[in-house]
Amino acid sequence: MEMASLGCRCVGACLISLLLLTGCSKGEIKSAEEPLVANLDYGPLEEKISQFIKEQGGRIGFYFYDLHSGESIGVNEREPFTAASSIKAPIVLYLLQQVAEGKITLEERMSYRAETDYSDGAGAIQFFTEDGTSYSLGVLANLAISVSDNIAWKMLLRRLGKDKIGAYFRSLGGETVYPGGANVSTARDLGIYLQALLNFTERHPELGERLLDTMSHTIYDNEGIPPGVPPGVRVAHKVGTVTGIANDIGIVFLKDRPYILSVLTEGIGQGIDDGFATIGELSRLVYEYQREAGGDG
Repeated sequence: MEMASLGCRCVGACLISLLLLTGCSKGEIKSAEEPLVANLDYGPLEEKISQFIKEQGGRIGFYFYDLHSGESIGVNEREPFTAASSIKAPIVLYLLQQVAEGKITLEERMSYRAETDYSDGAGAIQFFTEDGTSYSLGVLANLAISVSDNIAWKMLLRRLGKDKIGAYFRSLGGETVYPGGANVSTARDLGIYLQALLNFTERHPELGERLLDTMSHTIYDNEGIPPGVPPGVRVAHKVGTVTGIANDIGIVFLKDRPYILSVLTEGIGQGIDDGFATIGELSRLVYEYQREAGGDG
């Protein structure tokens, strides 16, 4: 997230110490490869979502995918938006793919270079790190997700290579990948990257669950998708903001009906808070339909 409040900065500074000392705990996930269940009629939900989006003003890209039935809904899902920090989740997935292939280790260390890596906004590294301070790739990955640290993100980009990351996104089915070098994507592309994370977790449970667990415990869990879901239902997500932009992409682990939700917004209401409120309402509409129509009510 490119703009962070002072409160988030303080929390982030505390969390970074914990991340340097501890690893990620593991959480249970539902397989993306489990047998398909009977399809729901998503016509009513699609109509409700489309009408709600029309009433909001601004721009909204929406993508929903039921992990068991394979059914999906899209509204402006291929329309390009600034991805902001939501792109950090698939970048960390690419890092973990390199680890799984034995090309990189999470223990590998790299040094901070202020000239190329400095960034303000979200994160804690900016407040106390000096040139030459080294971090492990594992710590940088944790910070890029849990506190959305922008310096950690830039260091990972430098280590992994933007061109290689882009090629990886395309291999997953991404259609709008760094056009003109810009951090631009679509709700659909970011959604399929989340499905790729679940598929990766099937093959590499320890690495995949590491990222899912970090995405389930961020300092932004009161924004975007989670507020539309009752407490106790796990949500692994990654928000992103810049001026006028509020995004969230996530996996909701609803029993028997887990799903992916990707919502990108621009110019909603008076600012980012209104954008997140809109995402929260879309999240609520999807959750209630999945729960009620799926028989989990």
